[in-house]
Amino acid sequence: MSTATALPPATSGAKPSRELTQRDLFGMPICAATMADAVALAERAIERRETLLVGVVNAAKIVNMRRDPRLNAAVRTAHVIFADGMSVVWASRLVGRRLPERVAGIDLMLRLLERANERCYRVFCLGATQEILDQTVARLKRDYPNAIIAGAHNGYFKPDEEERVAQQIRDSRADMIFAAMTSPKKEEFLARWAATMNVPVCHGVGGAFDVFAGKVKRAPGVWQKLGMEWLYRTLQEPRRLAGRYFVTNTAFIWLVCKEFFRSTRPAANAS
Repeated sequence: MSTATALPPATSGAKPSRELTQRDLFGMPICAATMADAVALAERAIERRETLLVGVVNAAKIVNMRRDPRLNAAVRTAHVIFADGMSVVWASRLVGRRLPERVAGIDLMLRLLERANERCYRVFCLGATQEILDQTVARLKRDYPNAIIAGAHNGYFKPDEEERVAQQIRDSRADMIFAAMTSPKKEEFLARWAATMNVPVCHGVGGAFDVFAGKVKRAPGVWQKLGMEWLYRTLQEPRRLAGRYFVTNTAFIWLVCKEFFRSTRPAANAS
């Protein structure tokens, strides 16, 4: 069984982002949206049975997109891209292209799960190890009893198994799918198989299932507001993450400086 290698363009699905202002930041359109805006877009996609590919970016992902063409192409397949990190929101304000607030991927997932619980939406969980997936599904059933868990599949499948997984998701008749896989695998899978799956809301949530299962502890709210989640994570796994965050944070600061000077250049020329 063969799988396609090219990713479809974002125009292969609905274009619900047209009603939202987009800011050109770091060479990509990031939605100037609130969490309420993001939830409303998702609900409209479900009501209309239109595909909404959700993308989120933080400082590390923006840096890595410059280095990884696959990741760059995969993120840009999304119909909407939200600022997942406070550093991106702060950068937008510094360069005069203000984003109203952070729309963190895991928080968006939680808000969508609340809606699923209120309206009995069907949810498909994709990704993580089987153990983590089972623990996540068990918690979802406990915390959101009215949400329908339409299906689940771990994230350890081979490329030639993608079509079978996509068909399983299609057969589940899910209203939303949360893909807890690494980048760019999750973005590529969702974009490549969106038409086959026929799921209105496709949201890649990275390591969110690890948080749900209790394997990873999320930073307290005050750390999140201060944009210091990366430091909280580093303190949990210093050997693995310290060097990585030092490199990406330094690179992001440089990108912000370049973006700032680029934004002020026209005014300087005009004078």
